[in-house]
Amino acid sequence: MNTLLFMGKMDPSDYIGFTFFIGCMAMMAASVFFFLSLSQFDKKWRTSVLVSGIITFIAAVHYFYMRDYWAEFGESPTFFRYVDWVLTVPLMCVEFYLILKVAGAKKSLMWKLIFASMIMLIAGYFGEAVYTDQSALWGLISGLAYFYIVYEIWLGSAKKLAVDAGGDVLQAHKILCWFVLVGWAIYPIGYMLGTDGWYSSLLGSGSVDIVYNIADAINKIGFGLVIYTLAVKKSE
Repeated sequence: MNTLLFMGKMDPSDYIGFTFFIGCMAMMAASVFFFLSLSQFDKKWRTSVLVSGIITFIAAVHYFYMRDYWAEFGESPTFFRYVDWVLTVPLMCVEFYLILKVAGAKKSLMWKLIFASMIMLIAGYFGEAVYTDQSALWGLISGLAYFYIVYEIWLGSAKKLAVDAGGDVLQAHKILCWFVLVGWAIYPIGYMLGTDGWYSSLLGSGSVDIVYNIADAINKIGFGLVIYTLAVKKSE
């Protein structure tokens, strides 16, 4: 029997499994909402909302499989989670480029953010699933890539473009920046809870899946709603 296609029975007291289920439903509902709203926007903003729907749809599909994997094996679905992130996090970086095109953003900005996000994710996967005895080192590499993204959008060329655009674009950019600074910061906390390193004596260990699941729902759906709100304002 293909266990990845088997919908395992979930224990009512399984709170981790419950967050997988809620995450899947929330992401799917968000995708339907974004896709059905596309026709109301001007063409130049339609792509941004479409990407938001694609992000949540990809996450919903992966959460369906991750929930099933957890129910069947009782283990953290690390591989599936990172496959999800490798697809969705770069798309979230693309959103910055899409909303800043009105201020003259070039594709080089988009590729810089995508490249940094890939380093962040690949290093995180190596530390969490491959070279687990060197988790602190790989976590450091991942963290440096993350802080580069934070710098670029808060102080670098992305910030300058947002200021040039002004108005609703600047406001949306600021909110997305806060999602990256605060919302994405939840992931390093989950990483440190699930791996061993100098930080273990400070944070101890815990359920990384609950942390990751809550962060994913907040960040991906929240990102999309910010883009949706901007598109509505610009299409009125």
